[in-house]
Amino acid sequence: MKLYNVEVSGNCYKIRLLLSMLNVDCDIAPIDIANKEQKSPAYLQKNPFGEIPVLEDSDLMLRDSQAILVYLAREYGNDEWLPSKPDEMALVIQWLSTACNEIARGPMDARAHYKFKLDINIEKAQEKSHSILTVINDHLADRDWLELNRPTIADIACFPYIALSYEGNISLDPYPNIQKWISSIKKLPNYISMPGLE
Repeated sequence: MKLYNVEVSGNCYKIRLLLSMLNVDCDIAPIDIANKEQKSPAYLQKNPFGEIPVLEDSDLMLRDSQAILVYLAREYGNDEWLPSKPDEMALVIQWLSTACNEIARGPMDARAHYKFKLDINIEKAQEKSHSILTVINDHLADRDWLELNRPTIADIACFPYIALSYEGNISLDPYPNIQKWISSIKKLPNYISMPGLE
């Protein structure tokens, strides 16, 4: 198995984090985004969108971090990280949609603006950040995990860019339940960090 990876990418990190928690060995192949390796003809054969991460497992080639989380959870985690029961699976998967929509357009975009100097509407990203962080903080008021009273790929999918919010000048001080949730994730067995979360 091989993961095409960028160390500072939260989307790559969530894959590395789940691999670690599943105790699954994986070769890490660094992609040189500074020189646009992800847009090279060789890489575009792996992912025509020219984005990272990409996971190779035997003959399977997967793009998109949420899809990779689903694959790894079901292939290597039994029901622990993504249950097969339809209602429980749906509860988890709805948060994967949140990760690639509200969280991506909020905390992830704010981080991209300040850390990587990307031309992003920062006012809109900050507004979206506070909106989704309020929703998640309220959701966590009476629970430790996003769903099913245990860690799942819902938590893994949403964690990185929320925990990195400070790199987008988004303070988590108003969100004590999120702070507690972040602390709980960092205490899980086989937790690994990434640049910015040390």
